[in-house]
Amino acid sequence: MKSVALILLSSLPAVAQEGLAQSTPAWDGATAATPPGLVSAELMPGWTTPEGHRMTALRIELEPGWKTYWRSPGDAGVPPQFDWTGSQNLGEVEMHWPRPETIESGGERTFGYHDSLVLPIEIAPQDSARPVELRAVVDFGICDQICVPAQVSLTAPPPADDQDPVIEAALAEVPGLATDRAQCRIEEIADGMRVTALFAGHDAPEVAMELPGDPVWVSQPELASEDGVLSAQADFVSESGKPFAIDPARLLLTLIGPDEATEFLGCDRVGS
Repeated sequence: MKSVALILLSSLPAVAQEGLAQSTPAWDGATAATPPGLVSAELMPGWTTPEGHRMTALRIELEPGWKTYWRSPGDAGVPPQFDWTGSQNLGEVEMHWPRPETIESGGERTFGYHDSLVLPIEIAPQDSARPVELRAVVDFGICDQICVPAQVSLTAPPPADDQDPVIEAALAEVPGLATDRAQCRIEEIADGMRVTALFAGHDAPEVAMELPGDPVWVSQPELASEDGVLSAQADFVSESGKPFAIDPARLLLTLIGPDEATEFLGCDRVGS
């Protein structure tokens, strides 16, 4: 729990503003104290896909008004982090993140989920002849007027014979992939890089910009729209505090609306 508290304190200014509660014991649903705001957490049984993958989901239920976070929350918030060490026959793990809500809190705008989260997780087995046994320690943040770190130790039951409609509903909320390409300008700034993404023929009230796999801070994008082109500009700052190379093919850009969201995997670089 100490490591989660350090993450919250060091990288999430809004958490500090809202008031971080004392670290909470790990919660296993039976023997340990439940963190404030957390009603329940589980790995759902799920099912086995036609490809032989195990489909499960992290299901978090919160007290009314409490929230937890998307994979890229913005200037504040911490997404769930999974330790699968206790699992058996675990291959590639893919998270299918549902479209997040925009959350205003303490003067900060973040992406997350109010009251509950069902996060579908698809696991390819290392050996298709053996079952996948899932155990995970999950660290995540939850917030109301205060923010607290939570840690739960979960074991998934064996898969069911039929698909779960709750997980299917969450899968239906996953952003669709764009059929066209975004363009982007990438330039150096004093402490990192500035990316301006251009989306012709698109509009959205929110845009998320990410560089998956790299420990970079990304500012809240500034949006503008002109002549049918939506632009989103954000600063990417690495731990070095210096300019660094960004491969535009690795950028993940998500247009988030109230009813749907669209992901652009990479962009075509244009002149600065």
